[in-house]
Amino acid sequence: MSPNSNVTSMLPAKSLTILEDQMNHEALAYKKFDSYERACQDQELKDLCRNAKQMHKKHFDTLFSYLNDHNKPQQ
Repeated sequence: MSPNSNVTSMLPAKSLTILEDQMNHEALAYKKFDSYERACQDQELKDLCRNAKQMHKKHFDTLFSYLNDHNKPQQ
């Protein structure tokens, strides 16, 4: 076994911090638009809020997937 066999493909701390911040922003935006959607009476506004909520959920999921794919020990 070579000394480099335990090398990991971990992201640098700065990248992790940026990803964490962006994921927090996306989660907050999702929660806000969910709240707005429930509060709206106008169907057009409800639809706009629902679409925005879904977009932020998709962004969060994309970031989460990236994090999982790029921040694990190599086999």
